[in-house]
Amino acid sequence: MSPPSPKHSCRGRNVSANFIHRLRALLLAVFLTASFAAPALAGPFEDAVAKFANDDFSDTDEAIGAVASSGNPLAIPIISALQDGRLSADPDSKKVFVTGSDGKIIDAATGAAVDKLPDNAAAVRLNNRLRRTVEAALGGLTLLSPDPARRIAAAQSVFKSHEESALATIDDALAKETSKSVKTAFTEARAAILLYKPDASEVEKLEAVAVLKAKGDQEAMALLTGLPSDQPPNVARAATSAIAAIQSNLAMWSMVQNAWYGLSLGSVLLLAAIGLAITFGVMGVINMAHGEMVMIGAYTTFVVQEVIRTRYPALFDYSLLIAVPLAFLVAGAIGVLIERGIIRFLYGRPLETLLATWGLSLVLQQAVRTAFGPTNREVGNPSWMSGAFELGQITITYNRLWILVFTLAVFAILLAMLRYTALGLEMRAVTQNRRMAASMGIATSRVDALTFGLGSGIAGIAGVALSQIDNVSPNLGQSYIIDSFMVVVFGGVGNLWGTLVGAFTLGIANKFLEPVAGAVLGKIAILVLIILFIQKRPRGLFALKGRAVEA
Repeated sequence: MSPPSPKHSCRGRNVSANFIHRLRALLLAVFLTASFAAPALAGPFEDAVAKFANDDFSDTDEAIGAVASSGNPLAIPIISALQDGRLSADPDSKKVFVTGSDGKIIDAATGAAVDKLPDNAAAVRLNNRLRRTVEAALGGLTLLSPDPARRIAAAQSVFKSHEESALATIDDALAKETSKSVKTAFTEARAAILLYKPDASEVEKLEAVAVLKAKGDQEAMALLTGLPSDQPPNVARAATSAIAAIQSNLAMWSMVQNAWYGLSLGSVLLLAAIGLAITFGVMGVINMAHGEMVMIGAYTTFVVQEVIRTRYPALFDYSLLIAVPLAFLVAGAIGVLIERGIIRFLYGRPLETLLATWGLSLVLQQAVRTAFGPTNREVGNPSWMSGAFELGQITITYNRLWILVFTLAVFAILLAMLRYTALGLEMRAVTQNRRMAASMGIATSRVDALTFGLGSGIAGIAGVALSQIDNVSPNLGQSYIIDSFMVVVFGGVGNLWGTLVGAFTLGIANKFLEPVAGAVLGKIAILVLIILFIQKRPRGLFALKGRAVEA
């Protein structure tokens, strides 16, 4: 076979070169076409995000639904930014931007960082209907979160918005849920949606009413009360019956809440009065400066926390544990000095004692104003005393709960001290019969000094507790001195059990009278009732028994 001629070889090379040139042109054309058509081929998520830039409520509504159902990880930041007013859009470029809580800006469609917002960018507007849609969308996005607390929060958000668009997500989440508490939250959210769903069947609405009736809180009653009037007769009757049952349930829980508030107030009164009960009961001294011992305890707590904040911040959660013994020692030492320096010269002269201690209270207040200033001082709550939790339909704050526990602990320790220690036995002996105790060799003057110091020290401990729920100021003690005297007189002078019962009784009575008569008239009513009670039982609810009554 003869080799190809040069003419045929040259022709083949030309064909090959032409093919390569044509292929390159074709590829270039495809590339350019794709480049120019990129915005049109951006995808459903990008298209949905771009609708936020149209400044149209209906487009925004569609965009929310499309973004929420996209499954894109940027969906939650976008919807959250929209809710918080941090979603901006440029009407010229149709680009949408998310401004983070830290001030950083990203492109909502791509997540790419952006240096600054365009000049024409403006926040995406919302109306009330869209705000409900946003809440429902956020709720739906977190319904399948691995964190049970987030799932419950999402279900509660859907419950409040009762947006029909979240029903499918709720059903899917409910089918997969294993936690009982989360499943209950999902069921309640589903019931809220079905109750307001126009095409829901009568059976579904009756089941929804039953679920809301079982929930039995204010939110459930609000949903049932706001139900449109065009409901089937059976649904309307069931809703009316459920509203009546919830109202009765809420009234019962309101009484329980008031009782808890009363116990909380009673624990505060008991702390403030228990030291006074010892002082007044043993010594018969009306100490008008007792409230200032409470105030000194509160300022001791403030000083302890200031030192810890500046030098040992890691110990802040232990600040109250450090402040309690220090407040007891400081207030107790001042109490002993008052008894040794003033009170012991005025025994048997109650009016002069009252005036002297009242003047002393003014001196102590002014001394604190000079040292710390007249304004309120901040005393922080440790982490274990912050927050609250729900019990049924009532809210219990941790600081009030711990104060109640602390008060009962102080009461128990004091009872044990009076019963089982030598000082306690001597105090009881002096309380019941001072002359007989002196004849048995008990140094009544020493007992008086230690008793006054003990009562003042307990008042200082009360100041530590009160610093967690009240303003720390020079006038702190004045708010509790009158109430403390009422507790002591009502319960029985010198009787600790009487002081306990009196404090909790007056606390609960006060909280039940306040909604009816108001705070001021409620206190006046309680004072009048105590005066009438004392006319019948001059020695109080639990009178001490002794062999002699001294003039």
